[in-house]
Amino acid sequence: MKMMFLKSVILIALAIFFVPSFSLAISGIYNVMEEKKAIDSVLKVKEGEKAPDFSLRSIKGAIISLQQFKGTHNVVISFVPAAWTPICSDQWPGYNIVEDVFDANNATLIGISVDNIPTLFSWTSQMGELWFHVCSDFYPHGEVAGNYGVLRSDGTAERAIFVVDKEGIVQFAKVYDIGIRPPLEDIVKALESLR
Repeated sequence: MKMMFLKSVILIALAIFFVPSFSLAISGIYNVMEEKKAIDSVLKVKEGEKAPDFSLRSIKGAIISLQQFKGTHNVVISFVPAAWTPICSDQWPGYNIVEDVFDANNATLIGISVDNIPTLFSWTSQMGELWFHVCSDFYPHGEVAGNYGVLRSDGTAERAIFVVDKEGIVQFAKVYDIGIRPPLEDIVKALESLR
């Protein structure tokens, strides 16, 4: 009985010490309102250029490629830096709010992270049902992010949005501060300009 009580006290003490330290470390890296501009990535894809094709596995097991939407759908590509971080955990569920805008503009959304499939599956499961494709750019690590010019040397991706029309041409490309959620209005305006 005493041993069980002692283990409980030790676990509580460890939780009190380590959880706040971990939370502070994460919030320091991805603080919600702190500016964290692109550090060493160089955008390789510009508006008016052909978007690089890719094939990535989604958390549902399907292989998603940009090519499969050519001629049928406009595509919004959302790169995020890392799973389980505050801004990313706010950004992607926010797209559920504007799903009707995607539908009205014959557009689909592909969310891309350099995290592996199990991590992305676990993380997005906590968000509730997301209507769009969530894909892993884990292996070869960050290859797609690198092709778009949004891979940082630390292995994370920049927070970036690309809007690609039905012909595969980039119509909108923007890298955002990692610490700030991209405004939904940017996507809405970019999609409505394709009408």
